[in-house]
Amino acid sequence: MSGDARLYGLVAEFDSPQALMDGVREAYEHGYRQMDAYSPFPIEGLAEAMGFTHNRLPLLVLIGGIVGLVGGYGLAYWTSVIAYPINVGGRPFHSWPAFLPVTFETTVLVAAFTAVFGMLALNGLPQPHHPVFNAPNFALASKDRFFLVIETADLLFDAAKTRAFLEGLETRQVSEVEF
Repeated sequence: MSGDARLYGLVAEFDSPQALMDGVREAYEHGYRQMDAYSPFPIEGLAEAMGFTHNRLPLLVLIGGIVGLVGGYGLAYWTSVIAYPINVGGRPFHSWPAFLPVTFETTVLVAAFTAVFGMLALNGLPQPHHPVFNAPNFALASKDRFFLVIETADLLFDAAKTRAFLEGLETRQVSEVEF
């Protein structure tokens, strides 16, 4: 861990997507896990190279869908059988085919809300300002440069050793990122 409380991490600037991929692979093999890469366009395999293989969002959406299903069916059952039982043409109070449209709609509604809010929560959004925006030349991340950030939260982070490691890669420059 770094002794400087104002330091967010170190950022390495690369010229090409291949150099960034090589740098990410080496950093992952070296043991760094709290890192992020920035590129002006998607790079195939970059997320896997950084170790992102598991996503919790599908499980959250499934749980949200099940909650919506149980809630919708329970609401239809409660209103038709318990709270306001009305005999319409001699049909039973618990007429499950009539409950299916409401059950389907609440399943989709709750799953969709879970997907949106779960994605926002898992990505740490909204975040109006990220510390990496303070890095020199980071505005070029949306044009023609590629960046790798290793955060101070990483267990292996040591300012001097991490800087030496990043400078050993094919970088243009290595800079400190402050909060």
